[in-house]
Order: sequence, then C-alpha cells, then structure tokens
Amino acid sequence: MQPSVFYPNASSYLDPHGEPPLSRVGFIILSIIMALFTGPAIILNATVIIVSLMHKQLRQPLNYALVNMAVADLGTAMTGGVLSVVNNAQGYFSLGRTGCVMEGFAVSLFGITSLCTVALIAVERMFVVCKPLGQMTFQKKHAIGGIVLSWLWSLTWNLPPLFGWGRYELEGVGTSCAPDWHSRDPHTVSYILAYFAVCFAAPFAIIVASYSKLMWTLHQVSRMACVEGGAVAKGEMKVASMVVLMVLTFMISWMPYASLAMLVVYDPDVKIHPLVGTVPVYLAKSSTVYNPIIYIYLNNQFRKYAVPFLLCGKEPLLEDEESEMVTTTEPLNKVTPS
Repeated sequence: MQPSVFYPNASSYLDPHGEPPLSRVGFIILSIIMALFTGPAIILNATVIIVSLMHKQLRQPLNYALVNMAVADLGTAMTGGVLSVVNNAQGYFSLGRTGCVMEGFAVSLFGITSLCTVALIAVERMFVVCKPLGQMTFQKKHAIGGIVLSWLWSLTWNLPPLFGWGRYELEGVGTSCAPDWHSRDPHTVSYILAYFAVCFAAPFAIIVASYSKLMWTLHQVSRMACVEGGAVAKGEMKVASMVVLMVLTFMISWMPYASLAMLVVYDPDVKIHPLVGTVPVYLAKSSTVYNPIIYIYLNNQFRKYAVPFLLCGKEPLLEDEESEMVTTTEPLNKVTPS
C-alpha cells in the first residue's frame, strides 16, 4: 500500500482528496523518462571531469568554467535525477521531511551554480574576444575567481530556506523537492521573488548582454575584413548559430520553470494539472544533458579526448575544423571595431 504524503499541503499540485496525483503507470513512465535524462547526464559530465584530470592540455583557465559546469551538472544528476527516478518508481517521496529539505537544497545549489556558470562562460568568451578592458590577459586567477563566485552566489541564495526565509517543499507530482513556489505567506513570497530575480533573471540578462556584445564585435570585424574572401563572415555565422543554440536551450530548460513559479506566486489559486507542474521541473533538470553536449562536445579540444574515452580508446574519424566558439578563442586584436 502506498504511504500517504508525509506532511499536509506539501504541494498545490497534489490531489486535495488525498488521491495519488498520477496512476501507477504514470509514475513509472515519469521514472523512465527521468532515467533517460539522468543516465547520459552522469556519463557525459563524469567523462568531462575525468578527461580534464587525465590530460594537462585541457587544464587551461578558459576550460575551468566548463569543468565547473560539469561538476555542478553531475551533482544535479546524482541528487535530483537519481532520487526522482527512485521516487517516481515508488510513486511517492519516501525520504521524509528532512530528506525533502536536503534534496531541495542540494538540487537547488547545484542547479543555480550550473546556471551561473553558463553566465560565467558567456562573460569569459565576451572578454576574450571583445577585450572590453583593453589588453588584459585572462588568467588562472580570473577563472578561479569566477568559479568561486558562482558557488558562493548559489550558496548565498539557497541557504535562507534553511533558516526561515522561504522553505523547501514537494513540487509537481510530489516526488521531488524545491523552493516552495506556492506558499501565500508574504515572507516566503518575498524570498521567491528575490530568488527569481538574482538566480534566473540576472544570469539570463548577463548571457544575453555578453553574447550580444560578442556578436556585435564579430559583425563589425566581418564588415571590415571582407577582403579575406568571406572567411570572417563564415566564422561569424558559425558563432551566431552556436549562440542561438545556447540561448534557445537555456530558455527551453529554465524559462518554463521560472514562468510557472512566477504564475503560482502571482495567482496561488490557479489550477494546474500535476503533469503540467512536473514538465517544467524535468526540463530544468534536462539541462544537465544539454550543457555538456553544447558547451563541451561541440568543442574540438574537449571532443578530441572525450569521444575516445567514451568509446574505450577507439579513435573515430573527427573533422579537424576549427570553431571560433571553442574555449581557446583568440582575441580579435587584428581589427578593432569602431
């Protein structure tokens, strides 16, 4: 017999009559879907970390943020992903109130750190290519400083629920925990609004601003270097495609979750089907799979070592073309845009 929810009013998505929000088959399907995301996420992100430790060539300042993102995404997959698979397979959250708080805190800490690292990568690429501070060289201390800041920022905004400002509660169909989006308590609502502003809106604004500056610089260089037979323009298009892909996957992963949270905060009485409340949660967690593919496995430098590692030493035929968006991007110092 399935245990009842371990504390009342845990989530506005739960059936008010105490009935399971989904059928047994529905929970099993969700468990399988989450497993399909979690398994590859663990393998891909662990591979990035391992090959970075194995090969000195990858331990460069501009790669530190990529490895940091892999660490954060691996943490998200190992906590939120694995627990979601197990809890959905059981059909309920089985870890009790303390387990809910611990899971909510861990997943939020890793998730926001990863999100902030995406913004950090955007800033790093903008600084290396556009050089807004002149000829300042991007060094190890800058990379480490950015990584420390991403963890401290996430920790700062995920600790308050442990001390009374906000709280961690069940979400979606009641098999995972996160910051409580549905409470009407003004104290909790104020935390959610602040959390949304500094942990989603701010990183998103930084990403858009940094890549916009980068694209504008490349566009100016392309116009002024047209004598090179279109090589710069071709590179600009490749960079533009990569940037669009990055921004789109960021929005697909995080925008539904943030939008749902703001909707529930704005109208706590809104009726939301359990599946509708769960899909944004899974989309956000799916970023642990997209991130290593987009930021790392499309990077020739990492792919050179990661793919053979995944294939147990086999060397596939890889194209040897250079990408202007790899982390070893050279600054545009030949042509200075006006």
